[in-house]
Amino acid sequence: MTASRFVPTPIDTRPLTDRIDRADLAAFRDTLPKNLRSNSAPNIVGVLLFYAALLAFVTLGAVIIGIDQIGYSPQDDARRLLYFGVYLAPVILGAVIVFRAIRRRRISRTYRLHRFAEANGLSHQPVGGMLLYPGMIFRVGHSIESLDVITGADGSTVVGNYAYSTGSGKSQRSFRWGFASIALGTSLPHIVLDATGNNSLFGGSNLPVGFSRDQRLELEGDFSKHFTLYCPRGYESDALYLFTPDIMARFIDHAAELDVEIIDDRMYLYSKRDLSTIDPATWVWLTTTIAALSEKIDRWQRWRDARLGNTYVADDKRGIPQIIRPPRGVASSGRRLSQRTGWIGIILMGVLFLFGAYSIIEDIVTAIMR
Repeated sequence: MTASRFVPTPIDTRPLTDRIDRADLAAFRDTLPKNLRSNSAPNIVGVLLFYAALLAFVTLGAVIIGIDQIGYSPQDDARRLLYFGVYLAPVILGAVIVFRAIRRRRISRTYRLHRFAEANGLSHQPVGGMLLYPGMIFRVGHSIESLDVITGADGSTVVGNYAYSTGSGKSQRSFRWGFASIALGTSLPHIVLDATGNNSLFGGSNLPVGFSRDQRLELEGDFSKHFTLYCPRGYESDALYLFTPDIMARFIDHAAELDVEIIDDRMYLYSKRDLSTIDPATWVWLTTTIAALSEKIDRWQRWRDARLGNTYVADDKRGIPQIIRPPRGVASSGRRLSQRTGWIGIILMGVLFLFGAYSIIEDIVTAIMR
């Protein structure tokens, strides 16, 4: 696997910044689904709230001025209405201009990414639903939306953004990730590299799921300063085979700000910022990172899980010695990491349940005793 399967070298980023012809943009807009053309409401909620507050403030000022200067006499109602209109017109005009500018900017962004994909032999999907990937960010939440998914010609590499929500009501939280998915050519054990550079202020992981601490593996050198590596129990030697010093150096040099997950036959790079973007520098860095990692992980295709059989030498029908390797794949014990159980949350829920049950029983007993 080489980077040329995804983008040409050098990558053409001119469509991301070139001047856009208004006629071409209008023609492109007409090809978009209706919901995508009009889906600018989430972007302008804050702006509309600002204008609503400004309108209330200006209206109140107009009323106060009218009361102070022209009083309550019926003949002055028209004048107060004129004052109100003078204050209101700029507010409405400003809201319309901002609404149209935001909508045009979103469609312009989609158009730039579409042209960028065409220029580099890629395909672009502006918006979609759930992606059926086994990676951790694709298996949580609701209200899921995939955004600006760009796929290589052969499908081996995919870059996009992914949004979802967890919880409901006041406890609902929204999350957005940038991701890159790279085909490995063979199934490997489930391995996660949790980047330390993007953890919270107190060192907590930003990953959507947690993993059992007994699956941590300390590697040599400075690698553990940049990543916390998790591998299934019993697969420590396999992880050492996969993450040789030269491969560890590639990850440190090119992907230290990304979380990495190897699961089944793909590798996923996760970022808390958009990776499918109209920023040329991001695409240059990302494609360089994919190329650098791909050059080193080609050797991973030679890995075989010893639990599926032994490697040995046997003569073929012509009497020529041949190396017989186990079949490709991973034993069941290495396909998925064990997730960490949230014991603190379980204990708190148990305490609240017992407290509630005690209160109910106490009320019942009190009622009977009366």
